[in-house]
Amino acid sequence: MVLTFSELMNQLKKKSFEPVYFLHGEESYFIDVICDFIEENVLSESEKAFNFSLFYGKDSDHRIVTDTSRKYPLMSEKQLVILKEAQDMKSLKDLQAYIESPTPSTILVIAYKNGKLNMNTSLGKVLKDKAIVLEAKPLYDNQVGPWIESYLSGMQRKIDPESASLIAANIGSDLQKIVNEIDKLLLNVPLGNIISKIEIEKHIGISREFNVFELQKALAAKDILLANKIVSYFGDSGKNQNIPVISSVFSFFNKVFRYHFVAHLSEKDQLEALELKNNYFLKDYKLASSKFSTPKLIAIFQYLKEADLHSKGIFYQSTSKSSDDILRKLIWQILH
Repeated sequence: MVLTFSELMNQLKKKSFEPVYFLHGEESYFIDVICDFIEENVLSESEKAFNFSLFYGKDSDHRIVTDTSRKYPLMSEKQLVILKEAQDMKSLKDLQAYIESPTPSTILVIAYKNGKLNMNTSLGKVLKDKAIVLEAKPLYDNQVGPWIESYLSGMQRKIDPESASLIAANIGSDLQKIVNEIDKLLLNVPLGNIISKIEIEKHIGISREFNVFELQKALAAKDILLANKIVSYFGDSGKNQNIPVISSVFSFFNKVFRYHFVAHLSEKDQLEALELKNNYFLKDYKLASSKFSTPKLIAIFQYLKEADLHSKGIFYQSTSKSSDDILRKLIWQILH
């Protein structure tokens, strides 16, 4: 049975455990969370001494995992076997025989990271039929901000949508990296306080004035001076931020382009069409749509594509040398 991360977590929180779990996909954070939850909640500390086994794919084969999983628990109702880094186990496919007929008193968790197993293989078909399967998919850019809000809400903490988007726009979609930065924030922001851009600047180091999020606003307003100030700040920082900046600007103008076709709808329908959870950013898309026609937006997408490829070392006719030059040229193209 294939479950989403939320569905699987809800099942586990009810102490409803199955004999085999197969966790695979590109978002390692979700896999780690599931593994950690199972390890912390299936057995007590005293039960773990005799009934918990941890293997790593590179150092193990199917025989030791199968033999261990076939054992019966000692002074406990269950035993737990976790196989991490399963993508590195050469004989992984040979676990199929065990998965077809698992030991009811064993919980086997197979964590396969950094990619997906082909579920059309013989092993994949057995897993879908006999195990609980999670495909840990990376979040889309527009899902990261709401995910940050939800993550903090689960910890009884609050953050406004703009601040959540500020973190997402500047850190990207690497959830473990985002969680690490949020953990630093929570150590310094008193319980009960809403996390704002001031705390983000102070404890994460993202400028509340010169960041990707403010660049999008400057572009929406066609504020040439401010847009260039922000790009200069990026250049002075010493970090090559081209690729995440270009990606964020593309996501912004993609929403603006789509807004043109839903502008006549009610706000509720606009939010649904643009896949937004609230109207916090709707005004920015509305403003930008009034300043950029659809033909201009199509041209902007081409400029963004060229800047992205140029940043990755695929050069066009531009003679720009530095990352700062690439962004400056892009801003000029967008705003003229």
